[in-house]
Order: sequence, then C-alpha cells, then structure tokens
Amino acid sequence: MAVPTTQVGMSDIQTEFGGSPSISLSEYYAGGPLVPAGATSPIAGPIPSSGQIAIGNFRGAVAAEFVAATGGTITEDGDYKIHRFTGPGTFTVTQAGNADGSNAVDYVVIGGGGSGGRGHSAGGGAGGYRATGYGPTPLRGTPFPVSATGYPITVGGGGAAPGSAVPIQNGSSGTDSTFSSITANGGGYGGAYGNTGGTGGSAGGGGANGAPGGSGNQGGFSPPEGNNGGAGTPSPTQAGAGGGGGGSGGTGGNASGLIYPNQGAQGGPAGAGVPNTIYPPVSGYAGGGGGGSYFAPGITPGGSFGGGNGGNSPGGPVNGQAGTAGLGGGGGGAGQGPVGGGGAGGSGVVVIRYKFQ
Repeated sequence: MAVPTTQVGMSDIQTEFGGSPSISLSEYYAGGPLVPAGATSPIAGPIPSSGQIAIGNFRGAVAAEFVAATGGTITEDGDYKIHRFTGPGTFTVTQAGNADGSNAVDYVVIGGGGSGGRGHSAGGGAGGYRATGYGPTPLRGTPFPVSATGYPITVGGGGAAPGSAVPIQNGSSGTDSTFSSITANGGGYGGAYGNTGGTGGSAGGGGANGAPGGSGNQGGFSPPEGNNGGAGTPSPTQAGAGGGGGGSGGTGGNASGLIYPNQGAQGGPAGAGVPNTIYPPVSGYAGGGGGGSYFAPGITPGGSFGGGNGGNSPGGPVNGQAGTAGLGGGGGGAGQGPVGGGGAGGSGVVVIRYKFQ
C-alpha cells in the first residue's frame, strides 16, 4: 500500500501511517511516532522531520514495514532479531517487509568441521564459511532478499573421531549446512600417516611422511568459503607429525621437519577462523584443527574460533582435541599411533539476522 500520487487527503495519510482522530498534519513529521525517520515519497522527496510540511510531501509515500519470521532460537539485539539454528528447521517469513523498513536478512552458514586422523595424523579442516556482514572483507556476501515463505535449514554435523580398530586411520569429513540456496560445505578429514587430507569447505591436513593437505573451498565460491590444509612432515619413518587443518580465515601450515637429535616434529599450525559478531555471544567461527606432533615441545593449538588442539606423543595429551560444537571447528590430529586418536569435528550452525523495528 502507498499514499496516492494524486488527490492526497488526510484520510489517505492516516490509512498508510496510522493515527486516530482528531489528526493533525504535524503528527506526521518523519522521525515522529507515526512516520519513521527516512520515509520518502517518489513525488515530493523526503518527508520533512521539522519545519514546513505539506500534504503534497506524502504523495506516493509508503510506511516502513519490517521482516517478521519464525524458526530456530530467537533473540533480540537492539532493533534486530536473530534466529539461530543448531539443528534442522525452517526459517518461515510471515511478513516480507519493504525497503523503507527491512526486506533482506544477513546470515552466517557454517558447515560441520572435519575430524583429525589417528596415528601421526593431521588436523581436520573447518566447516565452510558463508556469510554477509559482521565479519571482515572479503569473507562477505550480500544480504539475502526474502519473501513470505518458508526457507529450509540444515545444519552439518562434525566428522566423527576415528575409532581404535586400526592404528592408522583417516578422520571423517563434516557434512554441509544450508539456508535456502546457500550452502557451506563440511570440512575435510585430517589424514593419517602417509594419507592426503580430505577436501572440504576448509580442507584437512596431510599425515606424516610427507602427505599433502587437501584442497579447500570445495564449492568453488567467490569469496572462498575456506582454505587448504598443510602437509605432514617429510619423514621416511613414522616419527613425524601431521599438517594443520585449514580454517575459514587462513590455510593450514606444514608440519616441521625432524628436529635432531631426538627426531621430534611439531604438528602443522591450524588455519585461523574468522571473527563475526552476527550473534553477539559468539565472536567468530570455523578455525581448523592443529596437527598431531611427535616428541615436540608442546601441542599445536587449534585455529582461533573453534579449532581443536593437536595431540603430542609423548609429553602431552596423545589424542587430538575436538572442534567446538556450533562453530564448525576442525578436530585436532593425533600424536603417535597406534595410541593416539584424532578429535571430532565441531558441528556447524546457521544464524539469520534482520531489522524488525
């Protein structure tokens, strides 16, 4: 609805912007209780917020309408509503809004992280990162225009930690998260000794004995959803370390070469996650898993915002640490096999935010 472009009367203005008799033109200044600031008319230009006002200022003007929706866990942050999905659901738009209020939403879609491998293994890759707003360039999209309909949501699970049936075992890849047509791929698995890391949103690192990391940005998106994993130690024996898992904000690093005289090797550093405050309790998403180490001075930390630490053998926890649930973090790689197991990948999340008043 809009105020007519010709033969405007006070009743037309009241119908569009509200109010009850007796009404006065002065009630309809922009920024007042009836007409939101910024309300415009295609005929007479912006509606004044002070000074002279005329009925003609309202020709073609439209009252602000805002997106209204249901689904997920809903919180408010000032003039914005936030819908957070940690499992499957539907984001149902009950009112599409308009340009004078809101008619598009910001989002973060994070795939499930990959798990680290078992036995001198690499960190898992973080889940893919697709987002608009609230994060650094270039990892941004454009706001998603909505209509009054339901938009299906899926949330990717993190890759399971490898079992103990065999001493050398790759991790598992995470699964995809989706919001309507927007997909963030699951993170790639961390490779065990001699095995290449898995491809994914961000990729897993390669295992010891020189295995390469996998390739990130599985969806081929621009800007990319994630990064490559790092390579394992170029060692001719099992006395080596795994590469770091890729993160949404950086590639996984290569494991160090053997450090003589004790033949120790440090796991590859994890790729960093990306800061994002679309949901204020959380400050970022999708860090990669740290590579598993062998006789190193300490563990390899997971990537910022959700990545799990790598294991170390001996001299520290042998098992890799799990990625953080709800952030899509990659799991850490294991230290020495057959004892050490990689950490599970963290589950993904979908967050949608829009102005509601």
